[in-house]
Amino acid sequence: MSDSVQSGDHRTHEITLTVNGQHHELVIEARKTLADTLRHELGYTGTHLGCEHGICGACTVLLDGQPVRSCLVFGVQADGRQVETVEGLGTLENLSRLQQAFMDHHGLQCGFCTPGFLMLLTGYLRDHPAPTREELQGVIASNLCRCTGYQGIIDAAMAVVESR
Repeated sequence: MSDSVQSGDHRTHEITLTVNGQHHELVIEARKTLADTLRHELGYTGTHLGCEHGICGACTVLLDGQPVRSCLVFGVQADGRQVETVEGLGTLENLSRLQQAFMDHHGLQCGFCTPGFLMLLTGYLRDHPAPTREELQGVIASNLCRCTGYQGIIDAAMAVVESR
């Protein structure tokens, strides 16, 4: 879609994107990030904004199956693409295996960074179904957590790997 529309002093674009299997058509400002588009335009508030500089990883989502920092991607760059957020992983009644493993292995404490870790690991484990503990340590080093010490996160991911 991506038609440009002039709106006062701000350029806007008509875009379409699919989030967690649901099709959306919307008009957004060209300067709006994917994180802000997901949170403020579409109501997917599980995508957390931490640093807004791409450093912390709290805003990680899957874009066409690949983990991206949604604070570094413009919403218009998602035009015509598939986005997966933490809301698409499971429900309170039916958690994904990784979400359940995070609970079972104390991979979350305050929970602020958890959606980013879940999305990062979901994308990674799809492409790498049998990583080693050391490989997982390298992967999660890209995201920051102030509470867990990372051990529970690694244990949770390894539990999913070992259960396959």
